[in-house]
Amino acid sequence: MKRMKPLIALFSFLFVVVLLIPTVLVVPFNDRETGNLAEELRERGAAQSAKATENGPDVEVAVYRSKERRIEQIPLEQYVVGVVAAEMPAEFEIEALKAQALTARTYIVKQLLNDQPISIPKGANVTDTVMHQVYYSNDELKRLWGSEYKWKIKKVTEAVEATRGQILTYSNQPIEASFFSTSNGFTENSEAYWENEFPYLKSVASPWDEQSPKFYHRKVMPVAEFERKLGIHLPKDGSVGVILSRTPGKRVNMVEINGKKIKGREVREKLGLTSTDFSWVRKGDEIIITTKGYGHGVGMSQYGANFMAKQGKTYDQIVKYYYRGVEISSATAFLNQLTVKK
Repeated sequence: MKRMKPLIALFSFLFVVVLLIPTVLVVPFNDRETGNLAEELRERGAAQSAKATENGPDVEVAVYRSKERRIEQIPLEQYVVGVVAAEMPAEFEIEALKAQALTARTYIVKQLLNDQPISIPKGANVTDTVMHQVYYSNDELKRLWGSEYKWKIKKVTEAVEATRGQILTYSNQPIEASFFSTSNGFTENSEAYWENEFPYLKSVASPWDEQSPKFYHRKVMPVAEFERKLGIHLPKDGSVGVILSRTPGKRVNMVEINGKKIKGREVREKLGLTSTDFSWVRKGDEIIITTKGYGHGVGMSQYGANFMAKQGKTYDQIVKYYYRGVEISSATAFLNQLTVKK
């Protein structure tokens, strides 16, 4: 039995070695793999956090769908896509579409911050009409665009994504990002059309607009209708009034007809004209009215933006031309204010 002890000891030692070697070999690799995995997870988590910060908090827009007479909650960026698609032709240059995306996002962020909806149902932030910004859903765009839907929605979405999380600011606050179709060759000072004066909404030359298909418009109206709508009577000598003054944007500020003074904006609205840059002549029992431009003229000209893009201008150059002294800023801080309110 004494001779067996060395053998037993030897076998026991070999048995332990056999058990331990695989463990010794595996442990370092497990440690290294675990380290790499943990590092990868940390990097992935950091990337996700960075992306969340870049995109900003999730914010929805309560849009009153005027046809269905209901309120729909729409994610902010999806809303911007629907506005750009509705407000600007998808055929326009991508840089012009990006500029439009900036104006649309800025407008709604400012609207959400002010939270002062006018003439809309309780619980809504905006309507889907020209009262605020026109908005079309995907289903509406499919019906509207038909076979062209795929390339058009792709192009509009790319423009919105390229500007995701960006808004226009002046003195670190979102601006009144007004826009319109076509100028008369100049944009307008805000106070010349509305009551409020904004330092970034000043008249600038927009000579490209003359190429717009909406630059000239002609309207023929019976004298009786002209008189009724303006609340005037034309003199018997055949005259049809005189322009007393013009705005910085070369539009009619004040006109006098048979002793009555009328603001240019009032004339436009009462006669349903495309612009406040108008002139007219009387021929028999008709008034022939000619206008230049399409829209109020304040802010960014859409056709002007498109022609600038065709000349190689980028979206930041376009918006900074039409909105004087503005900056392109992150919307995150402002969107955070909205989430705090909730």
